[in-house]
Amino acid sequence: MQTFNFPHNFLWGASTAAHQVEGNTINSELWTLEHLPGTIFAEPSGDACDHYHRYREDILLMRKLGLNAYRFSLEWSRIEPEEGEFSRAELDHYRRMLSACLEQGITPVVTLHHFTSPRWLIEKGGWLDERTPERYLRYCDQVVRHLGDLIGVACTFNEVNLPVVLAKMMPFRVSETPFWQTAAQAFGVTPDRLGLFQFVVDPRLSEIVFNAHHRAYDVLHSGSHSFPVGMTLALMDFHAAPGGEAMMARFQRELSDTYLEHVRGDDFVGVQTYSRLIIGPDGIVPPPEGTEMNQMGEEYYPEAIGGTIRRAAQVAGVPIYVTENGVASEDDSRRVEYLQRAVRSVAEAMAAGIDVRGYFSWSFMDNFEWISGYRPKFGLVAVDRATQVRTPKPSAFWLGKTARENKIQI
Repeated sequence: MQTFNFPHNFLWGASTAAHQVEGNTINSELWTLEHLPGTIFAEPSGDACDHYHRYREDILLMRKLGLNAYRFSLEWSRIEPEEGEFSRAELDHYRRMLSACLEQGITPVVTLHHFTSPRWLIEKGGWLDERTPERYLRYCDQVVRHLGDLIGVACTFNEVNLPVVLAKMMPFRVSETPFWQTAAQAFGVTPDRLGLFQFVVDPRLSEIVFNAHHRAYDVLHSGSHSFPVGMTLALMDFHAAPGGEAMMARFQRELSDTYLEHVRGDDFVGVQTYSRLIIGPDGIVPPPEGTEMNQMGEEYYPEAIGGTIRRAAQVAGVPIYVTENGVASEDDSRRVEYLQRAVRSVAEAMAAGIDVRGYFSWSFMDNFEWISGYRPKFGLVAVDRATQVRTPKPSAFWLGKTARENKIQI
């Protein structure tokens, strides 16, 4: 083995999303969906991790652990609770949050849209309405005007391809359940115009989002302060079973390459990977009996991140940040090993000449994992939801130590 030294400006961090950690994002469409009769959500998000009020405590903990970057999202539904009405108080809240990062020597990596949208946007057709890019650009303009001087890196959208990936992996579609009808009624739209970012597989959605992304790229670069702008994608590491090469190429094209081609010319792409998919002649091949699985029902395979980094570099041809990578497990010893093997895989890709500029674990703390509620545990830090007490896990100390040393054996 040999020592691989990461670049001196390499970003070591963890990620969160506003709705999953802040609590009480009552103007978002997800809050509405969580409280509908027959909801598909296991439980409501509620106070979540109360990160909205405890962000200083959490950012200080990141610094103490040894991390030098934090990826988090701005909650659009807080900033623009009704169309055209921007809250200066909420913009100032996020300004204080960005300042808290910088005060601790932590680079803030901001995601402008991490799945959630304002309720009013969905009432107008959401991400199936052709006017939505203009609304998103107006929001981006407010962000860059009020916060641009403090942003280190900006991600426009989180995982626009996720609905298509999930549709391939899951035996049912939410849009075909009675809940979809209930949700459409709640927002006052017909089911075919229910433009929910997380759940729609209609190709129109990705067209609208990429339209918004490319135009937002220019808006975010229009301020007096410069920072890299890109988007993040949900990428699986594809492996072919015997005879599955052609089918694997088809999966890779549909779920990965098509989207990676869209980000050519951006400042970077955010790679977000958790596991691999094995593809046979007829489609997805389940892992062999006895294979270790995570809490999300995916194979425990830390080396997947190396494969997706290589594919992203080959197809997109832009610098890479690993903006999410981790494992859902109650056993933190499995997370420690996962991180060790994953970071080693990142280093091996970099040693081969790929431009990777940062690694962010998902997630900084155990949080609200969408329809699965609070059951899956991805966090480096445990959160007692009765008291909101934070307790770093061994995985947090391992990642922090590696960040401080800025090297690993490969």
